[in-house]
Amino acid sequence: MDILSRLSEELKIPYARLEATVKLLDEGNTVPFVARYRKEVTGGLDDTVLRTLTERLAALRNLEKRKEEIKALIDGQGKLTPELADAIDRASTVTEADDLYRPYRPKRRTRASVARERGLEPLAALLMEQRARYSPSIEEAAERFADPEKEVPDAASALAGARDILAETFSDDAELRKTVRRLTMGAGLLRSKRAAENPVFEQYYDYGEPLNRIPSHRVLAVNRGEKEGALSVSVEAPREKILEELARAVIKNRNSPAAAQIEAAIEDGYDRLTAPSVEREIRTELTDAAGEAAIGLFSVNLRNLLMQAPVKGKCVLGFDPGYRTGCKLAVVTKTGTVAETAVIYPTKPREDTEGAKKVMKRLISKYGVDVIAIGNGTASGESELFVADLLRELDGRTKYIIVSEAGASVYSASELGAEEFPDFDVTERSAASIARRLQDPLAELVKIDPKSIGVGQYQHDMKPARLDEALTGVVEDCVNAVGVDVNTASWALLSYIAGINKTTAKNIVKYRDENGEFAKRGELTKVPRFGAKAFEQAVGFLRIPGGAEIFDNTGVHPESYAAAEKLLTIFGRTKEDVRGGLSLRQEAASYGLAKLAGELGVGEPTLRDIIGELEKPGRDIRDASPSPFCGTECSISPTSRRGWC
Repeated sequence: MDILSRLSEELKIPYARLEATVKLLDEGNTVPFVARYRKEVTGGLDDTVLRTLTERLAALRNLEKRKEEIKALIDGQGKLTPELADAIDRASTVTEADDLYRPYRPKRRTRASVARERGLEPLAALLMEQRARYSPSIEEAAERFADPEKEVPDAASALAGARDILAETFSDDAELRKTVRRLTMGAGLLRSKRAAENPVFEQYYDYGEPLNRIPSHRVLAVNRGEKEGALSVSVEAPREKILEELARAVIKNRNSPAAAQIEAAIEDGYDRLTAPSVEREIRTELTDAAGEAAIGLFSVNLRNLLMQAPVKGKCVLGFDPGYRTGCKLAVVTKTGTVAETAVIYPTKPREDTEGAKKVMKRLISKYGVDVIAIGNGTASGESELFVADLLRELDGRTKYIIVSEAGASVYSASELGAEEFPDFDVTERSAASIARRLQDPLAELVKIDPKSIGVGQYQHDMKPARLDEALTGVVEDCVNAVGVDVNTASWALLSYIAGINKTTAKNIVKYRDENGEFAKRGELTKVPRFGAKAFEQAVGFLRIPGGAEIFDNTGVHPESYAAAEKLLTIFGRTKEDVRGGLSLRQEAASYGLAKLAGELGVGEPTLRDIIGELEKPGRDIRDASPSPFCGTECSISPTSRRGWC
């Protein structure tokens, strides 16, 4: 089965559609662009499905590459038969392909290779004939291979060497390894024992769970305990059942005098070679699967965090709690500008409550603070009590909310943090970040490495490259789904737009600083190193509110501007009507979407998207998400963990 056929079957996507989608991706189109602007080709596949497709496509192409490498290596030894080549081609995983290559892989010096050097391979072959009778006897035949000069002093030594050859042969056999793997996974346990005292892993001091049912988080926990030296971990396989099955597959004549020798070789090969190797493979597979499950959970949590509704039009006072160094404050205006910073000491050891209240009241009054965003880190509880007590003394207009400060310290010490706030120390930057992540979680959190945002456990146990790839993909999808104002976005936010890398993002900001705001999307082509392909991929996700071209503040791609204008003309509307808000959906449905799409020269999915964008120019899809505030002013309660619910 070719790669596309297999993908079509796995993902339940019609072959022709899958083939066309893969062609788009191979041509360098980004996932967000394909998901949003090529729905006619993909049949409306969303970004999540497209990312799964790209990952599986890469994995299957790597598998095919590995198969070709294996065939070339075996062919280079002059041992590639049509049957072996066919078996390699039919391998469905890299493990299966490598199992077929195992007998031909160059090996370091082993007991079997030493036995071969001593001329004992014919004796091993004689044993495998499994004759009903041997004449002379096996022992007498083995005596002929005795040669003190070759360090084979007697028949017993010759038979031992022959068994070493057979043990390695059985261990290298792809079908036998498959049997061992199947039985181990089916009835084996993952075992852990205490290796050193560490209360964190106490529940795993004497632990065992079936390999085929162990949850991902426990795999990762056991791995962590082993890595930290607290646990010794092993795979407990159904040894007797495995040996019985291997013997059934290898021994064809139980009455043969050679049966005992072969059975001994099977047992030795399993214990010494196959079992340790398969255990490593299984533990790697379990870890990889657990990692993928954890990454999937991280991705969901990260997406939910990034797509939280922004708190628009509010002046926020960021409150970064602390003890000895005090609580850091930063007033961030409705437009995201940091107006003032301060440090207060309401917590231990100083407990200057009155002085802290005086500073807070001044800032709240001076800037009309609507919300106090309190970080949930060290001293958060004491800080919340202080703020709740303070707000009882005011008019009740200002509220507070607890905000996750995960990653705030990382941002504060980063190059980007220093670039944004060169005159602030790291604690002041942290307070500003806490305030801004309430105002616009997406715009602020993209400045932080996704792994540092605190959306899951065991991220340090994942493969770094795979975790980065997955989480970066989530951030890209979120940023492009929302779109960004090209005249206000930071380079960090712009760098996640489809087709734009960090260099281009910085060039956009630099051009904007030197030449003023962009009036039209088309002006972006003047930005250095922002080529035609990158422009095509990115431009639909970049917004210019209040610009000369109303379509520039929508998700309508410039390639569809002519169709959008014609659509307005058909229904007697103008671009100015779009600014004021209009409704086209019902009229378009009455006209007939298929007919209308044909007249405009676009597909129906694109037509629907154009109508949606023209009805709500500049819309933020996050506004449909639940707000952290329900709008109801509630009594402030230190136990509620919020002053506005």
